[in-house]
Amino acid sequence: MTRIKRIQQLIEKRQSLRRKSISVVLLIAGIGLFAAYTSAQAANSILNASYDVTRELFKDVNPAFVADWKKKTGETVSVNQSHGGSSKQARSVIDGLEASVVTMNQANDIDILADKGLLPQDWAKLFPNNAAPFYSTMVFLTRKGNPKHIANWDDLGKPGLKVIIPNPKTSGNGRYSYLAAWGSVIKNGGTEAQARQLVENVFKNVPVLDGGGRGATTTFTQREIGDVLVTFENEVQLARQEFGDNFEVVYPKISILAESPVAVVDKVADKLGTRKIATGYLQFLYTEAGQDLIAKHYLRPRSEIAAKKYAASFKPVSLFTVDEVFGGWKQAQKKHFDDGGEFDRIYVKK
Repeated sequence: MTRIKRIQQLIEKRQSLRRKSISVVLLIAGIGLFAAYTSAQAANSILNASYDVTRELFKDVNPAFVADWKKKTGETVSVNQSHGGSSKQARSVIDGLEASVVTMNQANDIDILADKGLLPQDWAKLFPNNAAPFYSTMVFLTRKGNPKHIANWDDLGKPGLKVIIPNPKTSGNGRYSYLAAWGSVIKNGGTEAQARQLVENVFKNVPVLDGGGRGATTTFTQREIGDVLVTFENEVQLARQEFGDNFEVVYPKISILAESPVAVVDKVADKLGTRKIATGYLQFLYTEAGQDLIAKHYLRPRSEIAAKKYAASFKPVSLFTVDEVFGGWKQAQKKHFDDGGEFDRIYVKK
């Protein structure tokens, strides 16, 4: 009897080991299938790292692209968003944010990604219009009735005025505002010393430096700090839509061309297998459907059809370029915004 029990125990032990072996095999197979599914899901999803004041734009663009891609390819894809100051976003991508595409508000923030080997140096040649499917300019938003009588850039430097501009060290919005003020002096025949003095006077009037353009808008419209907000044309229009007629939009006689460049982040797209979708996404911005959405959100389109349709939204203004006045973004960055540059010296004085 004891011998029979021993035999039964041995049989049961072998059966138990067999069941465990089968479970392990099934577990490994399940993990493999889950990994394959996860990988496939990742390859059908992209992240767009963009600047602060394009949130509303891409809320409309992304579903339109997803529907267009489904219609053309039969594939279901998704687009996720990350927003912040343009330069902060560039730094996040460098630090590991897995964005398959970037949609910035200045070339300098994509150049730095190229310098880090995340995308090619000739990225601006890979899409039309120097890889900038739309552009904007810098304008003023004042309190209703423009009680401080602000009309031009030199008005921003008048004593006692409170000017809201985001930090030029972290925000493309802030950089464009700084360069627009500086360039307005040069374009009107002034000297570098006079331009520096105006910008110094302007930043003496800045009570708080927000990290990005949307933060600056919140400071002005909701916290009710400041007499005037300097920001992108599309942002002032959206602010008026959201907060009503409590504000006035003022166009200076001259301002800066603010192009919004885009790029596929090669290292990320190739790693995740999203290059095809990422490229298609940026190409969609140039389609008539994409351009119509861009113009609808008060960003100046490249398409003549969209520009004509929304002409009433865009007041004519004399624009100068960063290349024209500053020799390009790399030179402007080095002289004005690198550590120890013009902005640091001006702000230290404040």
